[in-house]
Amino acid sequence: MRQDHNIILDLVEEKSRVLDLGCGEGDLLYLLTSKKQIIGQGIEVNETAIYKCVEKGLSVFHGDIDSGLNEYPDNSFDYVILNKSLQEVKKIGYVINEALRVGKKVIIGFPNFAHIVSRFQIFFGGKTPVTPSLPYKWHDTPNLHFLSISDFWGFCKEKNIKVAKSIYLGESDKISILPNLFAKEAIFLIEK
Repeated sequence: MRQDHNIILDLVEEKSRVLDLGCGEGDLLYLLTSKKQIIGQGIEVNETAIYKCVEKGLSVFHGDIDSGLNEYPDNSFDYVILNKSLQEVKKIGYVINEALRVGKKVIIGFPNFAHIVSRFQIFFGGKTPVTPSLPYKWHDTPNLHFLSISDFWGFCKEKNIKVAKSIYLGESDKISILPNLFAKEAIFLIEK
């Protein structure tokens, strides 16, 4: 099981209502459904990924999360998840506000672009970093925003978003010292 999926599995309470934004092929949604008996729904823009979700028996709708979640009333879900999809959206503030509107809690996971390996690649190689958590070259990356853990903390402070929990992941374990430098990924649980 992927480390980030395991952390999110621990964060989500059993039998919750969950909306997974940018759910990809539905691996996390399937895990939550089978292990936590959640009532889950996904939104994905990639049609091939949607077919994979349907093959797993998941409820997934074709949609672009940048256009908002107008079809969902306030507090429709216990959790809204944006795992490794936030850096790919165009309107981060709008998408997060919409997620906080329709969900009581929002789980956001993203690769830390300020990780030490990325910094070394930029400093010594003079090129955009390519790492296991950032596997794309500059010309074919789906990432539109290159955020760090410090950037996200600053965003939450500026927008008065409550961070209920933050977890920082290294290669195989959690990171507690200087996470903006040593964590490859971050997972935040935020609330209104």
